[in-house]
Amino acid sequence: MAVPMFNLTPNLKVSRLCFGTMTFGQQNSLSDSCRLLDAAYDSGINFFDSAEMYPIPQRAQTQGRSEQYLGSWIKERKIPRDSVALATKVAGPSGQMTWIRGGPKSLDARNITEAINNSLVRLQTDFIDLYQIHWPDRYVPMFGDVEYDPIKQYCFIPVEEQLGALVRAVDAGKIRCIGLSNETPYGVMKFLQVAEKVDGHPKIISVQNSYSLLCRIFDSGLAECCHHESISLLAYSPLAMGILSGKYFSGDGGPADARLNCFKGRYLEGESRYNLSNPVIEAATKV
Repeated sequence: MAVPMFNLTPNLKVSRLCFGTMTFGQQNSLSDSCRLLDAAYDSGINFFDSAEMYPIPQRAQTQGRSEQYLGSWIKERKIPRDSVALATKVAGPSGQMTWIRGGPKSLDARNITEAINNSLVRLQTDFIDLYQIHWPDRYVPMFGDVEYDPIKQYCFIPVEEQLGALVRAVDAGKIRCIGLSNETPYGVMKFLQVAEKVDGHPKIISVQNSYSLLCRIFDSGLAECCHHESISLLAYSPLAMGILSGKYFSGDGGPADARLNCFKGRYLEGESRYNLSNPVIEAATKV
């Protein structure tokens, strides 16, 4: 059965299944990655997502490999560029990944522009179909946190500067569309509000947030925003980091090379959001 397609924008038709490359370069070798990409492409998937910080868990030695592997596959397999839609992301401020522009420290225009240029090189392409802000340049509860704490807020780069850098990249032909990730209703509406102030500014077209049977935060506020503003949800971790497959509840606790076993203690999102000792979590795997 062919994978159904839909228009992410009037000029960008993508498969309803998007293939993520977060493990390429860590759990998956180049040959493994190409084999998986071949299978996805041959089944009708034309939408591929990456990020400048991938693979996960993030390390200086492997940073950027996921984009490199994806770009190498397109080049080696001679995949027509107009037959695939490439999405990637700029890392937000963290202070931890010092090997990415010193932290990165902020999402100012310089950081965004540098990230775009570096991703184009790694992907071996002249343009990126969907470029996303991986997480906001402001405090928001994410990666397992659900309660907003205003005390944690800090000075952040204005949305006007961030959007301005993205718009200039669109005008230069480096990116086609703009998206957000790990965002809140406030963030989505703020980006839309700023875009509306300037004629010709492209609006965001998508938000990539976690969504699964075990994570339904999107439903409480973002669903309404996206419905009325015609913004598509790109749901990541639909199997809750593999938990919903049930493999971690097998007698042996799942394969040794399964993500949460292989990198125990390094997947803070999964370990904080999904407590495997919770009987509700196990029950969800049987639905």
